[in-house]
Amino acid sequence: MKLLIVCSSNSGQIATFVQEQGEALEDAGINVEYFGIEGKGWKGYLKSRKMLLQKIKEYQPDLLHAHFGLSGLLANLQRKIPVVTTYHGCDINTLNLRLLSVFPLLFSKFNIFVSLNQSEKVKYIAKKHAILPCGIDFKMFYPMDKQLARQELAWSTNKKYVLFSSSFSRFEKNAQLAIEAIQKLDNYELIELDGFNRDEVRLMMNACDVGLLTSLREGSPMFIKELMACKRPMISTNVGDVAEQIEGIDGCVIIDYSPESVIKALKQLEKFEQVDFPKEKYLLIDNKNIASQLIDIYKNIKTKN
Repeated sequence: MKLLIVCSSNSGQIATFVQEQGEALEDAGINVEYFGIEGKGWKGYLKSRKMLLQKIKEYQPDLLHAHFGLSGLLANLQRKIPVVTTYHGCDINTLNLRLLSVFPLLFSKFNIFVSLNQSEKVKYIAKKHAILPCGIDFKMFYPMDKQLARQELAWSTNKKYVLFSSSFSRFEKNAQLAIEAIQKLDNYELIELDGFNRDEVRLMMNACDVGLLTSLREGSPMFIKELMACKRPMISTNVGDVAEQIEGIDGCVIIDYSPESVIKALKQLEKFEQVDFPKEKYLLIDNKNIASQLIDIYKNIKTKN
């Protein structure tokens, strides 16, 4: 089977979680190529239509898999090759992008949502769909000795490090809440997770005392799943599928949007060094397992076309 993955490359590269899903599909025997979209907003995406049609003509894929609603909009402007569209969060959670996602929701052969709360918002449109988060490469993310990781990063052995989920500049990540809480604590440092490669991210996750996500909205945050793979304590607001992943597990705390809630959770987790997640939790976020489910979806579509 020949698969063409359609996704943004506006940051200069394809999103890591999309590429890692593609690699898992290749490992499972699917021929995968990528069409990276360079352009912002729906107008920028639509300008890529001619180039996409040329790529389809050259590659002759059996199926297109679009990641994010705008990519699904572009992919569905041709009707020859069936399209699967995965929605990752902002394309459903943000009203204007949700409106633009109506076209791919209606015309894709199959729709995939990374969390249940996404699908609930548009289930009246997307009848053929599944809940399937992007997964983790467990060869990339795994537990390491905390002190050895700190040595590699030249971090202090005495300070408490809190790893923030993303760049402080991203509005939806709500960094101000994290900053305000950490400022009230002695000997704590908040680390901005921005501009690091995968090896560095793995080191930082293993070196930190706790991971912190204070987002206003999410789909299925990779930050949480990567921390899970590293067996790290974590604190998060109740967004996306976070509660489904970590609620009720010792070493993980769901918070509200107050600094006091963050501080209380940090104090609660001070003695936790590692978190034991049930095996079934790991199966649900394993890229190998997710690739297998995707292939079943692809085969079913191919059989019916």
